[in-house]
Amino acid sequence: MDGSVALKSARKSRASDDKRTKFIELAESRTVNAIRAIRVIGKLGNKSHYEYNEVDVKKIINALGREVEALKARLTAKGGKSEVEFKL
Repeated sequence: MDGSVALKSARKSRASDDKRTKFIELAESRTVNAIRAIRVIGKLGNKSHYEYNEVDVKKIINALGREVEALKARLTAKGGKSEVEFKL
């Protein structure tokens, strides 16, 4: 009987380790991708190549801020998926 309990515990621990490993792998990869994407958006700040106004800038910053807040909510509590929408 003790062997059965120990085996179940070992399986549970291994599954937990696998989930942790997968989380770390995906979190690192996705965070790097998100940072790169934000940097690419930042390149739009080159006024010699693009024309934009303060309203455009505020819309972009607000959209990104909302997504960061949604990220915080999902990582700290259970939250559902939401639509991605952005228009200038």
